[in-house]
Amino acid sequence: MRTVKKFPFSLNEDFKIRLLQWAQQFDEVVWMDSNHYSQKHETYQAILAVDAFTAIKTDTYSAFDNLKEYQTTTKDWVFGYLTYDLKNDVEKLSSNNFDGLGFPELYFFQPKKVFLFFEDSVEMHYLNMVADEFETDWEAILETPQKPDEGETSKAISISLRTSKDSYIQKVDQVLGHIGRGDIYEANICQEFYSEGAEIIPFEIFRRLNEISKPPFSVFLKLNHLFALSASPERYLKRTGNTVISQPIKGTAKRLKNKEEDLKMAQQLAADPKERSENIMITDLVRNDLSRIAEKGSVTVDELCTIYTFEQVHQMISTVSCLVPQDFSSVEILRNTYPMGSMTGAPKISAMRIIEDTEDAKRGLYSGAIGYFTPSGDFDFNVVIRSILYNATKKYLSYSVGSAITINSLPEKEYEECLLKAKAMREVLNTEF
Repeated sequence: MRTVKKFPFSLNEDFKIRLLQWAQQFDEVVWMDSNHYSQKHETYQAILAVDAFTAIKTDTYSAFDNLKEYQTTTKDWVFGYLTYDLKNDVEKLSSNNFDGLGFPELYFFQPKKVFLFFEDSVEMHYLNMVADEFETDWEAILETPQKPDEGETSKAISISLRTSKDSYIQKVDQVLGHIGRGDIYEANICQEFYSEGAEIIPFEIFRRLNEISKPPFSVFLKLNHLFALSASPERYLKRTGNTVISQPIKGTAKRLKNKEEDLKMAQQLAADPKERSENIMITDLVRNDLSRIAEKGSVTVDELCTIYTFEQVHQMISTVSCLVPQDFSSVEILRNTYPMGSMTGAPKISAMRIIEDTEDAKRGLYSGAIGYFTPSGDFDFNVVIRSILYNATKKYLSYSVGSAITINSLPEKEYEECLLKAKAMREVLNTEF
């Protein structure tokens, strides 16, 4: 079905820009970049997929069933996203909050052209119908100018708050009331920052966001007029053969310019009892989720509360793995663990109900997942955080941030954590609020 061409190649920043500039001619584009962030579970340095041959878009009703049929029938590379609100397909839940973006709940496509970048080589996987375009495409990429056309820059935009600071603090107090009554142990409460009438050049905004963040799960997603510009540091779930891993993040601290002070900040995060309790609660939730699909006794915590350092923040990350039967459906693995624990809370269903009642905006793709399936059914998905979402037709731009609320949370500090997470998005949009 596909023709593959492989040759020696070393990916650099100059080529990345040329490649992405070239890709803008297509209506469907997914670029996933590890930013050379060396980690144990990395398969590719980067992936580019363009130009849909087939696609699936659905609302929440029977979404996972429809995806399962599409993925197993196609048996090819498939790229796309799952919105947070697919929770309503998994449990008896609903989403009634304001939605300014209007993204479909699920959107995947089978690309005609896929580029897989390894440390010292590249593989081009083209559907046979376009296999005669290998050489001309590669030449065109090399000839693509590195810099955008003159005047092709986004203007500063005005950002509004869906939830005021006072309102957010009040919402945290409400959630603390739920925790005090024993309804939940933890819930991730988010807030939306948005702009109406926004006109941006998505590729240019993504390039700047990626440049200052350099996260391991960076994504540029273009599906016609819908865009996700993601600087995510978090993996939701990855399958390789019969091994499945999840890497939830809970625990955030800012970076400092002074090296010694920065190291102290990371050490303080590692020892912080509140941050550790948040992480351990969600790690336990992930263990429980994976146990639903795992071979008996195979769920393992490979890392617990490990500190990872990124350009903007230090993060506390745990890694949980398990084994599944080789013939177990990949979509069923996603269905049984969705949505990810790090963006919901514990117990998960109760937390999601409280989230829906507490937040002011529908999450949509925020706190959902972007990723891919391979022809063999392996997959890898990030968590859509630290991301700018944009509907070019509606000229509506949105980014959301959240904080995990536990019994020890101080509302003012939780709000400050939200602003820390929003820092990079604010910078690249040239705006304050």
